[in-house]
Amino acid sequence: MRTAILFLALAWVGGLAAHAEEQTYAERLGWEKGDRVVILHVDDIGMSHASNRGAIEALEDGIATSVSIMMPCPWVPEFAEYLKKHPDTCAGLHLTMTSEWDYYRWGPVAGKPAVPGLVDPMGCLWDGNGLVYDHATPDEAEAEIRAQIDRSLTMGIQPTHLDSHMGTLFYNPEYFERYMKVGIEKQIPILMAKEFDAEAAEKVWKAGLPVLDYIFADTYDWKTTEKSPLYIDYLKNLKPGITEIIMHCTKPNDVIPIITGNRDHLYGDLYAMVDPEVKKVVEEEGIILTNWREIAERRKNAE
Repeated sequence: MRTAILFLALAWVGGLAAHAEEQTYAERLGWEKGDRVVILHVDDIGMSHASNRGAIEALEDGIATSVSIMMPCPWVPEFAEYLKKHPDTCAGLHLTMTSEWDYYRWGPVAGKPAVPGLVDPMGCLWDGNGLVYDHATPDEAEAEIRAQIDRSLTMGIQPTHLDSHMGTLFYNPEYFERYMKVGIEKQIPILMAKEFDAEAAEKVWKAGLPVLDYIFADTYDWKTTEKSPLYIDYLKNLKPGITEIIMHCTKPNDVIPIITGNRDHLYGDLYAMVDPEVKKVVEEEGIILTNWREIAERRKNAE
């Protein structure tokens, strides 16, 4: 009898552990089991006037829920002014360690004397992640992260979260540690998903910050202006949990092709976000839209 009771007790404890393991971060943030929760997120704000206008249209006339700003870029003041008039906008920082275009470039916010390894022979940020890792130290990356946050606060922008332009802060373990360190220290949510690194995700969660289940960034590889069917297909096949879908909603103009070359597919994200058919699928599928501001609030109330 005692053995049977012990067996039942162990089975009960094991069942609890299995249940905990099965929980999505959406559930841990207070949504129901099976809920599909999505952040429709627009990158590259401040990169250009077209980037700003595309993001604003996707937020105001479409279903986008979140954006992130490239603080070294020249069109940040325009969006900062927008945020003064629309303070409820969910706007984070797209922490920028690279400057990838040939003739339209920017340098580090911290300045060359503070982060010489981040600067190329033109005085700009390097144009690729490998060059950053080859020349800059993690200390310099951290200094630039802090400088970009400081500039945002100076401009009156309280970032709702942090993420990384071109993934520079994700693909090098030492840079990744500094990214996590600053976010946890300042209690600013960082883009982090269980599928990316389950152990790091739990560390971030235990530090009091929200965590996602999935990140989907393949929209950049959809080389077409007709992206609505691709978004619809992806949304219909979402897994339970919380997913951030990353995109680049750009308003067509005469300057973007000069900056970026043949990047017409960037317009497709904007067209999809304002497409009633995409919105209809979100509603019909019972998909819950959220943003970083909401999940940060939910994390405060979670266990």
